[in-house]
Amino acid sequence: MIGMFLSDRRVFDVDCTIDIECSIDSFHAHVELEGDIQIRPGDQVLVHGDPIEVPYGERRQFVRRATVTRATWLEQQWTRLTAHFELTELYDLSFSGRRDL
Repeated sequence: MIGMFLSDRRVFDVDCTIDIECSIDSFHAHVELEGDIQIRPGDQVLVHGDPIEVPYGERRQFVRRATVTRATWLEQQWTRLTAHFELTELYDLSFSGRRDL
C-alpha cells in the first residue's frame, strides 16, 4: 500500500498543439494537450521533435507528440509544499534610507 504513494508513476503519449507567437503584441509559447487531460502539480510534459524557431512578427501552430509523466502522490504533495516557498522568491522588497518626495 505504501509503495503506491511512492512509485505509482504513469507514463503515456498524447498529441498536442503548440501555439507560438513572436511579435510586438505577444511573445508566448503554449502547449495544449489533445483530449481531456488535466495536468496536476508535479506532472511532467515532454514535447517531442526538433526545436522550433518562429521569426519575429509571426505566429505559428504545430502538431506534435508529447509524453506525460504523472507525479506520484508524494511528488504532488512535495510540489504543493515547495511552491509556496518558491513564490516568495518573486517578491521584490527594497529598504533604503532615502525618501522620494
